[in-house]
Amino acid sequence: MSLLAAQVHPIANGQALDFKDISTAGLDDFLQYVIEATEHHVRISSLFAQPLEHDITRLWAILSYDHQSLVLPIYTDLARNRYPSLTPYCAQAHWFERELFEQIGIIPEGHPWLKPIRFQPPFFPGARSGSAQHEIGMTDFFRVEGEEIHEVAVGPVHAGIIEPGHFRFQCHGEDVFHLEISLGYQHRGIEKALTGGPDRRTVHYMETAAGDTTVGHTLAYCQAIEALSGTEVPPRAQVLRGIALELERIANHTGDLGALAGDVGYLPTLSFCGRIRGDVLNMTAVLCGNRFGRGFLRPGGTGFDIDSGIRDDLLNRLQAVETDLRVAVDLLWNAPSVMARFEGTGTVTRKLCDDIGLVGPAARACGADRDIRKDMPLGIFESSRIPVATCDSGDVFARSKVRWLEIQSSIALIREHLENSAAGAVLSPPAPLAPNRLAVSLVEGWRGEICHVALTDSEGRFARYKIVDPSFHNWFGLACALRDQQISDFPLCNKSFNLSYCGHDL
Repeated sequence: MSLLAAQVHPIANGQALDFKDISTAGLDDFLQYVIEATEHHVRISSLFAQPLEHDITRLWAILSYDHQSLVLPIYTDLARNRYPSLTPYCAQAHWFERELFEQIGIIPEGHPWLKPIRFQPPFFPGARSGSAQHEIGMTDFFRVEGEEIHEVAVGPVHAGIIEPGHFRFQCHGEDVFHLEISLGYQHRGIEKALTGGPDRRTVHYMETAAGDTTVGHTLAYCQAIEALSGTEVPPRAQVLRGIALELERIANHTGDLGALAGDVGYLPTLSFCGRIRGDVLNMTAVLCGNRFGRGFLRPGGTGFDIDSGIRDDLLNRLQAVETDLRVAVDLLWNAPSVMARFEGTGTVTRKLCDDIGLVGPAARACGADRDIRKDMPLGIFESSRIPVATCDSGDVFARSKVRWLEIQSSIALIREHLENSAAGAVLSPPAPLAPNRLAVSLVEGWRGEICHVALTDSEGRFARYKIVDPSFHNWFGLACALRDQQISDFPLCNKSFNLSYCGHDL
């Protein structure tokens, strides 16, 4: 990684940098730097394009150096709509490069599987989109040919209340050779709508980018705004933000553990966790009046404070949740029929995890100790270090166990800060955004790393705002987990990842 040694300007999470101080490179150096960096366990947190004047497209890479707690933004300018693909040398780039092709019409030459991932219209006026000639869901699906090979298509319309997504299995009998995942059925154009902001609607786009991750995405947005405006968040607001983020984690992990139990027909844990998840959501409603946390986080702090009565109420509720959850989850671990289905199902190796860039519980279940709360801490995580929960078997059991370990750590952190937090202001209104700046904001949402990148123009407005939900990194991991599995294991594997359709589609 020596090519740009004299030019790189890494920053910490939640910091802004003037464009003139950002590392630039010729195309060949840019590509080689990214490839060499990922070979040394650096992750691609984001890879996206920004159209400029005179048919120039700026290609940005946001590289995360986890063990140094640093982020490196780097770019190169493309004078034509093609470049040699990174994917053959760096599998992490696979999904990102398909997105570039779809949004801007950039062709990564040599990409092994170049086709749209969302089927969205061109991203910018005049941009050529790789999906311009495609109807949603109409694409050249992968096919396995051979005697007794058959294809099973599921969705995009599913039974019950579930978001739309299409899954296509290539099978021999019950064995899955390959799973292809086709998304984009509810693309909302959020990133495009953010251009020219922020305005009074921007925070509401963030709160609904992925509805079950309202706190995670809104926190990432707030941190980006605060970096661009030089705003200091009051310590009490940082505490309240951290509590809300961990409540969101507990609620969703609890729901997942119950749903995993349901997928193998184990009803006691399913019924308990469904009710307990509601209890945790109600705790978030106590904070701000909304069970998903909408209206709670605002740039500069929080929109609500709590008094001693609310604090005591939350502590009592937390104790009840902890007691009930321990009973419900212990039932799960002690049921041999459940463990027989969880263990050895949907295994992802550590090498594959690192190669394709998994994040969150899916990565930690493979033994990777990456967690933004440890690696790039902000707010209360700078002083309250949560132990990283890992397993090494990479299967459904590991992904379930990591959730339970994280629930326990989150409960302990919330209790500590509710019992010891000091009074003070909760909001410091931000100043106007600085012009010609880039800010990178990373948050460990309950699914994993959330990455927001904000670029301002000469007027301090958003020239480009890029969102990467953790599901963007992990959908391909689900496809890999199904290889050589029974097709009947798909619901269980799917729930063990529990990825977001809308967070991916944006």
